[in-house]
Amino acid sequence: MNKVVARFADGRTLKGMTADFLPAKSSFHLSAADAPEGATPLEIHMTELKALFFVKDLTGDPQHVERNVFDPARPPAARKIKAVFKDGEVLVGTTTGYQAGRPGFFIVPADEDSNIERCFVVTAATSEVSFL
Repeated sequence: MNKVVARFADGRTLKGMTADFLPAKSSFHLSAADAPEGATPLEIHMTELKALFFVKDLTGDPQHVERNVFDPARPPAARKIKAVFKDGEVLVGTTTGYQAGRPGFFIVPADEDSNIERCFVVTAATSEVSFL
């Protein structure tokens, strides 16, 4: 099971667990963190999403401000990338699988202290994607 935060294109956020997310599939199931035990998992359609954040902890640190810069003492092993979402949010990190025209791609954040382990970015929710 993966701890995830689903951010929807309409601004909604849903936290929970998933075991069947695959980038090539059109949907996956999410067991909401606040759902009663035994509740049926929700079906999430990729067309509704902005991004799916795979996180270390569902609570996170509300005081942490995400840094979109790389530590110069630790050069990344993958390509540096910046994704600008249609809502103005910017995510900087590394990727090994971005190709224009694909429905989405993974980014590992530049901020090593981030609660985000990796993020699946839905390409349709971006206004700009560029290599740094």
